[in-house]
Amino acid sequence: MFYSNNPLIKHKTGLLNLAEELGNISQACKAMGMSRDTFYRYQQAVEQGGVEALLNQTRRVPNIKNRVDEHIEQAVVKFALDFPAYGQVRVSNELRKQGIFVSGGGVRSIWLRHNLANFKQRLNALVKEVAEKGIILNESQIQALERKKEDDISSGEIETAHPGYLGSQDTFYVGNLKGVGRIYQQTFVDTYSKVAFAKLYTMKTAIAAADMLNDKVLPFFEAQGLPMLRILTDRGSEYCGKVENHDYELYLAINDIEHTKTKVKHPQTNGICGRFHKTILQEFYQVAFRQKIYTDLATLQADLDEWLMYYNHHRTHQGKMCCGRTPMATLLDGKGIWAEKNLSSN
Repeated sequence: MFYSNNPLIKHKTGLLNLAEELGNISQACKAMGMSRDTFYRYQQAVEQGGVEALLNQTRRVPNIKNRVDEHIEQAVVKFALDFPAYGQVRVSNELRKQGIFVSGGGVRSIWLRHNLANFKQRLNALVKEVAEKGIILNESQIQALERKKEDDISSGEIETAHPGYLGSQDTFYVGNLKGVGRIYQQTFVDTYSKVAFAKLYTMKTAIAAADMLNDKVLPFFEAQGLPMLRILTDRGSEYCGKVENHDYELYLAINDIEHTKTKVKHPQTNGICGRFHKTILQEFYQVAFRQKIYTDLATLQADLDEWLMYYNHHRTHQGKMCCGRTPMATLLDGKGIWAEKNLSSN
């Protein structure tokens, strides 16, 4: 008789013991639902190594995955960083011309092991490589990074380094004020600190968009000692046109401000202003219009300015850079980043 408390081999010793008790191997196998081949395999294992040898009886030998040579794997990884926009089949074809033979599926397996499986992951790896080693980019890498920049902007993932690095401007339709007419709000939000500005107009024109910058935004940033480097807008007629004939484009050119536009037919991708518009609608306009009847633009603008003072100086923000601080506190803390960057460049 064979004894074991190990649950992994208890059924195996049970088959051997039952066959010994019955004196009939066929009946024991039938009762246990096993084949005679299995019985003889168990019996041979016990005869050669004792009961514990039954632990080594496995049905299947593990299939070790095929691995390409190290030099091929390194070539695939290098090619992914050199040409991040290429797909796995094209990479396979291009490497074949260099005498390196690996299938498209093999390329993908290598990408998966190195977290390079999709275009975004390959771009992130390239950005990290540039930051760590300061490599010189080829034309394909430059195009891929520019495409990433455009896609990030169009999807609301905006890169911003310090206050004044990138501003977001948009037009918001407030409503129709009796005796005044249609009311439009020109909105500007600093994408780093989330400090916001808003001014009301009765028209939706390039002059209004430029006046907003001239009256509210640029004087503020000049007072803070910060430059305004770039502004993101949608492709509305108040923001886009030929520089020599368009008031807004001309104003940006005169002040040496780069103009970035959202993706074609996707104005909603100016997400930072969109989120601010939702906030100002819920927290200011819907409340103000219930509490007071406005008959002129100046009174509404005065109340709006008061609310913006609260928003920038007292209302905490959960944005990526704010982390629970107020927009103004975030801007003041971020001024040090610009000062260090400006000092190092000089």
